[in-house]
Order: sequence, then C-alpha cells, then structure tokens
Amino acid sequence: MGSLLTSLLNSANAIDVLNRQLAVIQNNVSNANTPGYARQTQSVQAMALEPSSGLLGGVTAGPVLSARSEYAEETVRRQNSLYGSAEQRSADLSQIEPLFDLNSTGSISNSLNKFFQSFSQLSVNPSDTVSRQNVIDQAQTLAGSFRQTAAGLVQAGNHADVGIRNTLTQINDLTTQIAKLNASRISDYRNVADSGTDAQMHAALENLSELADITVLQDKTGALNVYLGGQTPLVIGDRQAALSADSSASATAVLDAQGKDITATIQSGKLGGLLDERRNTISSYTAELNQLAQTLATSVNGQLKAGLDNSGATPTVDLFSYDPSAPAGTLAVTGIQPDQIAAAAANAAGGNGNALDVAALANSQVLNGFTLTQFYGNLAAKVGQDVSSSKNEQQSQQEVVAQARSMRSDISSVSLNDEAALMMQVQRQYQAVGKVIGVLNSLTDTLLSMVK
Repeated sequence: MGSLLTSLLNSANAIDVLNRQLAVIQNNVSNANTPGYARQTQSVQAMALEPSSGLLGGVTAGPVLSARSEYAEETVRRQNSLYGSAEQRSADLSQIEPLFDLNSTGSISNSLNKFFQSFSQLSVNPSDTVSRQNVIDQAQTLAGSFRQTAAGLVQAGNHADVGIRNTLTQINDLTTQIAKLNASRISDYRNVADSGTDAQMHAALENLSELADITVLQDKTGALNVYLGGQTPLVIGDRQAALSADSSASATAVLDAQGKDITATIQSGKLGGLLDERRNTISSYTAELNQLAQTLATSVNGQLKAGLDNSGATPTVDLFSYDPSAPAGTLAVTGIQPDQIAAAAANAAGGNGNALDVAALANSQVLNGFTLTQFYGNLAAKVGQDVSSSKNEQQSQQEVVAQARSMRSDISSVSLNDEAALMMQVQRQYQAVGKVIGVLNSLTDTLLSMVK
C-alpha cells in the first residue's frame, strides 16, 4: 500500500510540475512581442530517493530560469549607443548641408564670383555711376549670403542646445524608471527573477543606451547600477542621480548630480552626438566661415584704400564693415556712395587700375594658400564629406545593431514554434501521468476489494 501511495504522491508532484511548465509556456507566448522580454523555462529537479530515510523520490518544480544573456544585452547596448550618435550626427548635418550648396544662386561662392565680376565690369568704364552702384549692390548681396549662412549655423547650434536639454530630460525619465524597478528588486528578491519587471528593466536600459553610453553593473541586492561613460553614476540601487544642463556659456554643458561638468566624458549615444556637433563640428564650420569673411573684407578694403575715388581723392570710407567677434554674421556694406569707390590707381586718377586690382583678388591666394573661392569650396566640400561619412556610419552601425539584436534573439527570444513543441511534450507527459494514475487507481481498487 505504501508503494501505491508513494506512486500517487509522485504522480501528483509531476502534475504540479507540468502545470507550472504550462503556465511558463503560456507566459512566453503572451509576451513574445513584449520589449525586453526573455524566454523563461520551468526547471525540473529530481527528488532524492532513499526509502529508508523516508525520501520517496519523484520530481519537483525548480526555479524558473531566464534565457537572458547579459553579455548579449551589453553588446546590444554598446552598439546601440554608437548607432544613436551616428543617427543624431547624420540627421543634424543633413540640415546644415544646404547652407553650403555650391549650386544655389544665393550661395557665397556664386555671390563671390558676381562681386569680383562687378569690379571687372567697372574697369571697362570706371566713371560709370551704374557700374559703381552695381559694385555696391553685389557687395550687399555677398554680405547677405555670409550673414544667412552664419545665421543658419547659429540656428543649428541652438537646435543642438535644445536637443541636448531634451535628451537629458529623456535620460532622467528613464533613470527614474530604472531606480523604481531597482527598488522593487531590493524590496523582494523574487522580483529579480520576475519576467515582467525584468523585461521593463532591460527595455529601459536599451532605450537609455541609445541616448548615452552607459555601463550596467549588478550588485548583491540584484539592483542594476548604471554609470554614464563608465564613470558618472546615474542610478545606484534605488537612488537616481539626475543630470542637468548648463546654458550659461556659448555651448550647453552637461552637469552631474553634484553640478560638476562631465561633458568631456560623454562620447556616444544621441547626447554624445549632439555635444560633439555643438562644440566641435558647428564651431569648426563657423570659425572657417568667419575667417573667410574677415579676409574678404580686409583684402577688399585694403586694396580700395590704395586707390583713388571718382574725384581723385584717397577713399575715407571702407566698402565692408564687420564685428571682429563674428565677422560672417555681421558682415555688411557701409554707407559708401558710388563715387567713393576707388576704381583708379593712386598714380592714375580717373583710370581703372585699382578696379582691376580688386578684381584680381578673385584669383589671389590670400587665405592659407587658397583663393577666397577655393577656401569656401574646401569648406563646402568638408561639410559634404562629413554628411556622407555620417550617413555611411549610420547605415553601418544600424547593420551592426541588427546583428547584435539577432544574436541576442537567437539566445533569449521566444520562438512560437519551440513553445508549441514544448506544449505538445507537456501534453504527452500529462497523458502519461494520467495513465499511471489510472493504473494506480485500478490497483488500489483491486487491493481494497481483496481487503474486503
């Protein structure tokens, strides 16, 4: 009788295990498309069989095991950070590229050519008022092209500043969520293995990785501690360390929870891309554009001062004016009048010598061994190369992220086909246990009838 009862007890334990396996399978199927979810498996443990000690053997349900690979998760997060940076850079540079379109009628290169051509036309009839006015008009158009391009770069910088602040808000929102999930893990160790909170945690971490380069370390409480750039704490246990923006300087800086400037430690993610764009890329373009505007103004003004105006006097009014702190953004034409244009050379009043010398500046290597047009062409080419490089990097990094996610999927994602096969196995096991219980029931009935 004892053996029959032992068998019945073992069968009941087996049914309990099968019920738990079925529940896990159903949970896997229900969450197959849940972001961050990893396949769960109900483990089965053999019970000790020592009849003399009252250990009856059989099976029991062990812990539910997760198929999640933290190595695969870290690989996805690392590549996702690089992709976030490349994507941000590509999107922002694509907005800057039209400012340096060499084929645009309002481009600086086109305006430069027309400006120097106006002096060539003036040299044909240096006393012609219409030709003199045309010089002023073309100078105004050229100055306007510089100001428009400079304003576009300023706008791009402002857009980056807004992007930095918005990204910091998103980062703080995600780290707040992660801190709350950590609090749940710390308060009850069972929540560490809970598939729902685990999925929320890893989905939040992956979203965070696209915004900034993060390092994730699990402590003994089960909490996942998050560090920005491997150095700055963002989440420690159930405590969040919020980031903030400092807009007091020309370029927005990122401050940690203690108010320390950590901008230099942020290398990737959308935040890294925005910071690099704001502090390096746009500043570089602006510096070269300012250099071009200042050289143009000083070269033309200097050459005009070497000549004589229409009345044979040395000119006292420059053609161009600008603020040295921002030459391209402030380049303008002074109140110079047509008869004040110094078309004649100093030793030939009424002639065209100086108009020809100004026109010759178009082909003079006055800026770092390049003509003004060549220098601008090099700047425009640099912008184009940066745009092309950023797009290629984005595409390449997108493929790498897809590969990393595919590898993770192979390890931990839910396969509906596999779950269906497992369900069929559980069904057969149910049937087998049912047959055992049926046989035991028959034997029990027979035994009881014999006793009677």
